[in-house]
Amino acid sequence: MELKKGVIINIAILLILISIAYFVFIYDKGTINEQDAICIGENSVLYMQLGCTACERQKEMFGENINYLTIVDCTFEGQKCLEDEITHTPSWIIKGEKYAGVQTINKLKELTGC
Repeated sequence: MELKKGVIINIAILLILISIAYFVFIYDKGTINEQDAICIGENSVLYMQLGCTACERQKEMFGENINYLTIVDCTFEGQKCLEDEITHTPSWIIKGEKYAGVQTINKLKELTGC
């Protein structure tokens, strides 16, 4: 009986975590307007590289507005990434702080003050 109770609790926790991940990484892809994309681009640097699926997810969040971002492609600008101590992509540098991983539009707006 105790084992069943533990399994049910673990399943419930897992479902909650999956729901949170869905809303943070999938549902909150965010639609970004041109003005916000320009502001984020002026106040940050995005480090990406070819073959990085997380980088593609980050890129998709901006759609056509991706062109307003300041992007360093570590595939072609590896020395710049080494100099800036980028070990994971995507990574953002905002106000001198490094943020590794996919960031939501809302989080980027918060971090950049946009």
